[in-house]
Amino acid sequence: MDHSVSAKIPSSTDSPLSTIPIPSFLGAPSRGATWLYTTLAIVFALLALEQSVYRYKKRHLPGASWTIPVIGKFADSLKPTLENYKKQWDSGALSVVSVFNIFIVMASTNEYARKIFNSPTHAEPCLTHSAKQILRPDNWVFLNGKVHVEYRRVLNTLFTRKALGMYLKIMDSITRAHFARWLDEAAKDPSPKPIMMVARDLNMDTSLRVFCGSHISEAAAKEICDKYWSITLALELVNFPFAVPGTKVYRAIKARKAALSHLEHAAASSKRAMASGAEPECMLDHWVRTMQDPAYKGRRDFNDVEMAMVLFSFLFASQDAMSSGLIYGFQHLADHPEILAKVRAEQERVRSGNYEKPVTLEMMDDMPYLRALVKESLRVKPPVTMVPYRATKAFPISDDYTVPAGSMVIPSLYPSLHDPEVFPEPDKLIPERWFDPEGSANQNPRNYLVFGSGPHKCIGIEYAVMNIALTLADAAVLMDWEHHLTPTSDKVQIIATLFPQDGCMLKLSPRQRA
Repeated sequence: MDHSVSAKIPSSTDSPLSTIPIPSFLGAPSRGATWLYTTLAIVFALLALEQSVYRYKKRHLPGASWTIPVIGKFADSLKPTLENYKKQWDSGALSVVSVFNIFIVMASTNEYARKIFNSPTHAEPCLTHSAKQILRPDNWVFLNGKVHVEYRRVLNTLFTRKALGMYLKIMDSITRAHFARWLDEAAKDPSPKPIMMVARDLNMDTSLRVFCGSHISEAAAKEICDKYWSITLALELVNFPFAVPGTKVYRAIKARKAALSHLEHAAASSKRAMASGAEPECMLDHWVRTMQDPAYKGRRDFNDVEMAMVLFSFLFASQDAMSSGLIYGFQHLADHPEILAKVRAEQERVRSGNYEKPVTLEMMDDMPYLRALVKESLRVKPPVTMVPYRATKAFPISDDYTVPAGSMVIPSLYPSLHDPEVFPEPDKLIPERWFDPEGSANQNPRNYLVFGSGPHKCIGIEYAVMNIALTLADAAVLMDWEHHLTPTSDKVQIIATLFPQDGCMLKLSPRQRA
């Protein structure tokens, strides 16, 4: 008898559990899945790091508790509004925002604004995040320290009283020619039209002829004028930061290259003309002739590219800021006929009824009400509401906060210019406030930040004020204008500088005198 037992060992495949499907993600991961999980882990880690860094930099300052991943407040910056800026300023003396991981500290008080302007060892002007790409990083406006001081010493000679007198004649002639064209167009179609772009064209024509005279051709001037709008659009506070074809920054760089090429040729032409003994007729000529003077002790070796970059920086400063000031000057006078009447009465007195006589510096000196109007108009609607700087190192701006190195730190001008303790009824246009030497406006010059402060304060203040004043003075005696009010007339459009949203709709006609 066979006592051996045949034992049958169950196979695992015979188990009922073998029929239960196992999810693939519990099994051994494939190489593709491993890569995906690793990538997601890195992305989530970077997003968490972004939030941690933002909160660490923000510390206790007002601002969003968390930032939108990667883009931050980019959506808000696409269409900036004065109302949103006011909310930011009202949130605290210092507040923060982040856009495309650019950490920004905004200063709203006069104290902090002036501290940023006057701290060149801690902060340098950057204008916008893309400004160095557009204007070139070697442009003199980005210099600091001794080399910047030496540059300004030379450029100050371009704004002497003698030089301003030369420029005034050019301004007057060009302004009258443009007004004649404006009135011709108005005669063909008397309906109200926005003056924003024609005023910009006037300002560009004036600037190029003052700077370059006959050393720049009509075709070159037209190309610069036509393309400069691309530069304006790209110099908004925040833009897509990369110069990719199709972006605003890319188009602005192309426009800058074209403009610099023409300005270099103008500089070379001026040098040849001055070497031949010609009389100076523009800023370039005055500059070259000044350097030739044996008594001149400044730098003499500016090459054509350097001179072109200086003129381009002047275009940048004048085209947008002065156009804004000019357009709001027209709007303010149209909306305040009693003020326009006083400007006209002063013009009648100074010009003695001779409206074709070119305006001189001596005549401008005898127009105090006009100067007060321009000063007040620029205060009510400052062309620039803020001037971005970059912290070159950790900047202890207050006792309890240090701006991180590399951050953008922005002194805001608007709150200082609308401080009700310094300027009672701050939103009202009151030129007379500047006639009282004991009044709060004149007793607090630190608040008048229209042209900035510190080592980078606007170098052409007299030029800018004179240009706006002359244009409004000529308009007052040559034209009548009515402001056609629209729902957006009093709303602000921010395109690098401030403009009326509707472009300032005016109905123009030749001046009718009794």
